[in-house]
Amino acid sequence: MTISVSSSVARPPERWLLPALIGMTLLAPLVAVFFGVADLPLGDVASVLTGGGSAEARSIILDIRLPRIVTGMLAGMQLATAGFLLQTITRNPLADPSLMGVSQGATLAVTLFLMIVVYSHDPGSNTLVELPSSWLPTVGMLGGLAAGSLIYLMTLRHDLGPLRLTLCGIAMGALLQALALGIVAGWGSTRLEVLLEWLSGSLYARRWEHVVFLAPFTLIGLAVLPLIRRPLELLRFESSVARSFGLAYARDFSAVLLVSCALAASAVGAVGPIVFVGLIVPHLARRLARGHFPLVLPLTVSLGAITVTVCDLLGRLLGGADEIPIGVVTALCGVPALIALLRRTP
Repeated sequence: MTISVSSSVARPPERWLLPALIGMTLLAPLVAVFFGVADLPLGDVASVLTGGGSAEARSIILDIRLPRIVTGMLAGMQLATAGFLLQTITRNPLADPSLMGVSQGATLAVTLFLMIVVYSHDPGSNTLVELPSSWLPTVGMLGGLAAGSLIYLMTLRHDLGPLRLTLCGIAMGALLQALALGIVAGWGSTRLEVLLEWLSGSLYARRWEHVVFLAPFTLIGLAVLPLIRRPLELLRFESSVARSFGLAYARDFSAVLLVSCALAASAVGAVGPIVFVGLIVPHLARRLARGHFPLVLPLTVSLGAITVTVCDLLGRLLGGADEIPIGVVTALCGVPALIALLRRTP
């Protein structure tokens, strides 16, 4: 049964909301630049940000921390937005990018890619191989898009709708995840640490090429959002109600679904399947917006960037040299939030 979103009387959002959100969006990455595994004096970091600083400090800030932070912010925006779009069109408050099998498809694609690279280098041997890690974002994205497209086609054949989409997504996602885990269990390669790091959801060793990879998807996705605002508002309702307002239901449903899958697949390809961001952030945005639907989407975008930046900073500070992957941090923070959400969901 499709979970419907209960309606409530919209109350004006707090006046401090917008200034506070802008301030946090600017403050979170600024704080993240100043702290990390390398213990740099705050003055050295400030010097680098103003155009000076030593060569070592510049390398740490400009080549390691900044690209990592920007990559995380872009991925957070995309995952949170993808989750919001899916929750809206499926009218399921527990939906997230894994609903369309995007995360599972990306996982299977990356697993197969790494296995093929290792064994094509030296069949019958598990020797160390210099893996083309720069291909992982593209491979993961293509795998996620392929999985999402397959689920969409399965749904389209039997009357496009939220319930069937949810059921097909859960079934196909479980199958893809099982295949990936089966390959991992039977592989036994000495290069498994590369795959396990990606599977945990991590911003470790993210460089400016990851920013370049994600930026077009983020910019195009944000540019498209105003164009799908009205269809998105109507897709919150049953198909018969949406059609009564003149909505081309199948076309607009497909368009929103495509945007969601593209955002989720590119983000997962770049940083791995970071869990709970696409699930929890949209609900926090709705609570802050107090029923004002036009405000929910921009709040979701900003909160997605803030959440990933803060969680990654916590992982770096708490883990020290052996930093905690951001996927672990978001899971630890997201589970209590999910339990609270389930208690509030009828």
